Amino acid sequence: MPIRVRRTRGARSSRTPLAAFATAALTTALTAVLIAPGGAQAAPPPVPSSFPSPVAPSVPESRPVHSYADAVRESVWVDTGLDADADGRTDRVAVDIVRPREPAAAGRKVPVIMDASPYYACCGRGNEGQKKTYDADGDPVGFPLFYDNYFVPRGYAFVAVDLAGTSRSDGCNDVGGRSDVQSARAVVDWLNGRAPGYTTRTGDRPARATAWSTGAVGMIGKSWDGTVANGVAATGVEGLRTIVPIGAISSWYDYFHSQGAPLYDANPTWLSDYVDSPEARARCGAVQERIAAATPYSGDWTPAWTERDHVADAGKVRASVFVVHGQQDLNVRAGHFGRWWDALAAHGVERKIWLSQTGHVDPFDFRRAEWVRTLHRWFDHYLLGHDNGIDREPMADIERAPDRWTTDRSWPPRGTAPTVLRPAPGTAPGVGILGRDSAAPGSTETFTDDPALGELDWAADADRSTPAKASFTTRPLARDLRISGASRVTVTATPSTPTAHLTAVLVDLGPDTIRAYDAPGEGITTLAERTCWGASTAGDSACYKETTARTADVAYTVVSRGWADLGTWADPRRGRPLTPGRAYTITLDLAATDHVVPAGHRLALIVAGTDRDLLDPPSTRPSLTLDLARTRAAVPLLGGPLAFHRATTGPGTTGDLPAGADVQQRVAPTGAATPRRTGAPIPGEVR
Repeated sequence: MPIRVRRTRGARSSRTPLAAFATAALTTALTAVLIAPGGAQAAPPPVPSSFPSPVAPSVPESRPVHSYADAVRESVWVDTGLDADADGRTDRVAVDIVRPREPAAAGRKVPVIMDASPYYACCGRGNEGQKKTYDADGDPVGFPLFYDNYFVPRGYAFVAVDLAGTSRSDGCNDVGGRSDVQSARAVVDWLNGRAPGYTTRTGDRPARATAWSTGAVGMIGKSWDGTVANGVAATGVEGLRTIVPIGAISSWYDYFHSQGAPLYDANPTWLSDYVDSPEARARCGAVQERIAAATPYSGDWTPAWTERDHVADAGKVRASVFVVHGQQDLNVRAGHFGRWWDALAAHGVERKIWLSQTGHVDPFDFRRAEWVRTLHRWFDHYLLGHDNGIDREPMADIERAPDRWTTDRSWPPRGTAPTVLRPAPGTAPGVGILGRDSAAPGSTETFTDDPALGELDWAADADRSTPAKASFTTRPLARDLRISGASRVTVTATPSTPTAHLTAVLVDLGPDTIRAYDAPGEGITTLAERTCWGASTAGDSACYKETTARTADVAYTVVSRGWADLGTWADPRRGRPLTPGRAYTITLDLAATDHVVPAGHRLALIVAGTDRDLLDPPSTRPSLTLDLARTRAAVPLLGGPLAFHRATTGPGTTGDLPAGADVQQRVAPTGAATPRRTGAPIPGEVR
């Protein structure tokens, strides 16, 4: 997605660079990296070459034994079966292909790695904004990203698809709708012999893939590209074996709205205009008008959003899914991976996940050597059928600090349970306590929406009375406290005007060094030095600029966030005017996260109005009074309520819980017997 302008932290935080990635040894071992002097292209390695592998020799692994220079490069136009531009003929999408020549000559077939994108002509792909290039005859020469350079010598075909209405494709882009998804699904069908393809955009000479394609397809892509992969997988199309969505959307409604509240620049039509080819802009005006009419700014749910909701169709997914997402991605926000992940888990889909501290960044640019190695093994397993063990390795890789990663056998980890935390008044207005005890009936806090402020401003003032927010904090923790999953915050609020927006954020209060996700690069700095990942030609280099972590020293970290229009209190899919002076109860869904609040830090819940540059303000400027006795947060904690109790009552505390406590530790970290208290169950807690 195009990156949106956001505010950065003010003078309250300073930034210091972190050392460059310590990956030289692994990089050399994995790919015989060539450093190109002065940024020049490196010469391609000899073919066949023997790249040393970090994997044990007994583990099967595809090797770079095919010539990249001699690979077949061709273009095909696949019929989607749709006529989105209403010109009387079905739309064809352009498919650029690079595949090893040797297997075809020997009568052997190869699997396919596919990236379907709207960006190949308008904007480019990757950290360096690469676009496709062609020779004078229109044949493909340069393919963006490293996938072709690395995987074609290893016996894969790489297929780059222009979505309908973009680059050299017919039709109209419909921003995540049927045309988008069918653009790529039709290519999967063509690769399996089920859809027609042609050698030219308008001619009748057929092009068939079944002579060289095994029909096994893996889709990959960042942002919109990964979103298309999600959408195609959600159709259940046969032949799609795996997808690797990176920073991808799972429901387009949630890209433009959050529980009825319009997120910053909530207008799908600008995206269509952004990626459409000049010809498509001229012929697709009616399509853009229909999109605008079907996706109202009000945030009400319409059939257009149902069409663009892949989460609802997770039960159709046959492919394995390797999710990669930045936990501080404020473009495609972290809620997208969380809802998709939970839906896939509910349907037993085989899956893996990487969660970084970055914003909207590709793993090739924040963990390059390990990413290439892991992706190689992932595709080898799911597309070539190699039993290399990747399906038996830890499910989750989590970045805990810049370039420091941990793993989990499952995610969220076993023993995670929703834990209800409650706000209570403190000694100063708007600065309260966060704990397990309910506030006394009648306890309130009041704030006034200030669209000029946002979550970083509120977090910086968490311990000060300010008119634009209400904050509630724990005592300093005696033990680390791990949040893993999506929190829910239920608020009972009385507005002073007929419209009101709400924001709830969880904040880790304490000093830390994090990736500077709100700075240019969103957590990375691009260097001049290049490393090479595969084979090169004169027209397609495998050499890319290296990066290092861009860090910030901070006094607080926003861990998770959620937004809602209070007018959706009765129905999250339809807003309605509020009655000033009447209390309304609404639950905000916060984005999934995995964060450890260290001992000595505090956990804060902040409730406010408009989150500047992330949420559009309401039509009025309301004051909202919170009923604290009817406000709570259900936070998924490793170890559940008992872990919170121990973290907030002192080191080594294992004695009895306070009289009247309603802790019900239903899930134990190790399956051991669990302490319980009788009484009313905690809403939403695991049984």
